[in-house]
Amino acid sequence: MRDAVVVEAVRTPVGRRNGVLSGVHPVDLSARVLQALVERSGLDPSLVDDVIWGCVGQVGEQTFDIARNAVLAAGWPLGVPGTTIDRQCGSSQQSVHFAAAGLISGQYDVVVAGGVESMSRVPMAAAVGEANPFGSALETRFGGVAPNQGIGAETIAERWSLSRTQLDEFSLASHEKAAAAQDEGRFTGQIAPVTLADGTVVDTDEGVRRGSTLEKLGGIRPAFKPDGVIHAGNSSQISDGSAALLMTTSAKARQLGLTPLARVHTAVVAADDPVIMLTAPIPATRKVLERSGLSPSDIGAYEVNEAFASVPLAWLAEIGADPKALNPNGGAIALGHPLGGSGARLMTTLVHHMRDNGIRYGLQTMCEGGGQANATILELVGTPA
Repeated sequence: MRDAVVVEAVRTPVGRRNGVLSGVHPVDLSARVLQALVERSGLDPSLVDDVIWGCVGQVGEQTFDIARNAVLAAGWPLGVPGTTIDRQCGSSQQSVHFAAAGLISGQYDVVVAGGVESMSRVPMAAAVGEANPFGSALETRFGGVAPNQGIGAETIAERWSLSRTQLDEFSLASHEKAAAAQDEGRFTGQIAPVTLADGTVVDTDEGVRRGSTLEKLGGIRPAFKPDGVIHAGNSSQISDGSAALLMTTSAKARQLGLTPLARVHTAVVAADDPVIMLTAPIPATRKVLERSGLSPSDIGAYEVNEAFASVPLAWLAEIGADPKALNPNGGAIALGHPLGGSGARLMTTLVHHMRDNGIRYGLQTMCEGGGQANATILELVGTPA
């Protein structure tokens, strides 16, 4: 029976908006992680059947099928194709799901899944401009209320009775965990350094803040409502970055001399209220657990994207997971959220954390535009039954 396994997982450092990676074209960011997969695995890239690439802002430098452009920029053979997909913030997690489905069905033997976003060079919502992406029928259905993720985050905080102090404490913890991971070298093995035009080598996530306090966060103005609780300090950072996973089957990995790291155990997608937009990780997690036959206590590590602090906190309240297992190396509040690259970034971090700590099952989920969410359970390869 065919399966889908991850044999390599790598990411660039994540740069702040207009920060260290802002001068790097998103095609070149993408090419860097593709090159790193080959460097680490020793795989002949001509064996790759497809590159499935997530990208949200498919306009300007990120248009014209950035997946194929990345393949060519990486120097891979002309015969390697690529396709670009958009499931909003979950685009590159969906890339993994499509890759796994292709492997299990026999359409692929070797495939790369990943994604990119340069939010410095292609600003968020650049693809929308002045256009109305919803249309009259959709607007009428929801009473003329257009989706707004910031207002959605505020609504979640109200619905789950989350105070600003709780959100800010969660945000401080994200930075503290990410800083500890940096200091202890936990990210080193997953990061492919990026060499800039001037020869500078970037090998560290830029967004991690040290020494912040509740008092400092308390001085930041709410971003979406005058009396709100959501602000820049407890929201994900606008970022630049890319990540990729090399995937194959167990049988093909043996044939090629590759060592699987983790198996895609269960993969689902779910949807919820598109106006609130950010609650779908809750039903997606319930769905993936039910389909897998596992319970929250079976999962040793969770990656729940920190789009806003209210999202993982509401998720935690509903799922009842162990808070210590949630985002153990920090999340997007500290590390950043390069939209189309974030799903693969989270999964890369999850795979390495599972391997480094002997964790059998890991679960990843993230909120997405349109009120959607992917959820994936990975199983560490080589653990006892």
